[in-house]
Amino acid sequence: MSLISKLEGSPSMAGLNHVTAGGPPVTVRLSDTVTMIKLSVGPMDNNAYLLRGRTGSVLIDAAAEPERLLELIGDQPPDVIVTTHRHQDHWQGLADVAEATKAQLVCGRPDLDAIATGAWLENLTGVWDGDVVALGEESLAVIGLVGHTPGSITLVYRGSDEVDHLFTGDSLFPGGPGKTGSPEDFASLMDDLESKIFGGFGDPAVVHPGHGDDTTLAVERPQLASWRARGW
Repeated sequence: MSLISKLEGSPSMAGLNHVTAGGPPVTVRLSDTVTMIKLSVGPMDNNAYLLRGRTGSVLIDAAAEPERLLELIGDQPPDVIVTTHRHQDHWQGLADVAEATKAQLVCGRPDLDAIATGAWLENLTGVWDGDVVALGEESLAVIGLVGHTPGSITLVYRGSDEVDHLFTGDSLFPGGPGKTGSPEDFASLMDDLESKIFGGFGDPAVVHPGHGDDTTLAVERPQLASWRARGW
C-alpha cells in the first residue's frame, strides 16, 4: 500500500506527502478503516491533518484559514480537534472551527492554559503520556514531548501492516527536532525523542510533522548523534 495516494500539482522533487500553501490536499489511506487528509494552511505553511475512520474523525491542528478547514471537513464534522502545542500558528483557526463543529477540544496538559487564553477558548481537555484520543471505534495514543514547548504532544495511530503514524507537531521534522529556547529545553526534547519516539517505534514508522513533508524514523535515526552534537 502506497503512502502517497494523491500528489496533484506537486513539484517533481517533492518529499513524502508534500502539500503547498493554498494548494490541494493529499489523501493517504493509513489502514483499511482510516484515511488521512493533509492540508497546508496559513502563511507559515502549517499542516492540518484530518483523520477519518468508519465511525468518527479527528482534526489535528486547526492552524489557520478556518474556511478552508471547514470546506475540507464538509458535512462530516470531527468528533475531536487536537492542538499539538501552544504556539499561535497552530491554533489560529481553532476557535472558528470549534464553534462550527462543536468538537471536543484536546491539547497537551502543560500547554492548556496558554492555548485557552490565547485562543479565548473554554472546555479544553488536557492529555499526556498514557492517554488516548478516540477516533471513532479506534484511538490515537498520546505521547508528551517536553522541549519545543512544555506541553507538546505527539499522536500515534497504528496503521496497515502495523506501521505506526506519528503526528509530531513541531517536535520532530525531517532533519531534526523542533526549535527550542535554551540548551536545557533542547536536551529535554532530545531525551524525549530518543526514549519515547526512536526508542519506542521501529524504522517503518512515518512522521507527520506540523510543517513540511513527512519522513520516516528509518531516514532520521542515523542523524540522532549529529543532532545532539550540533545542539539544535
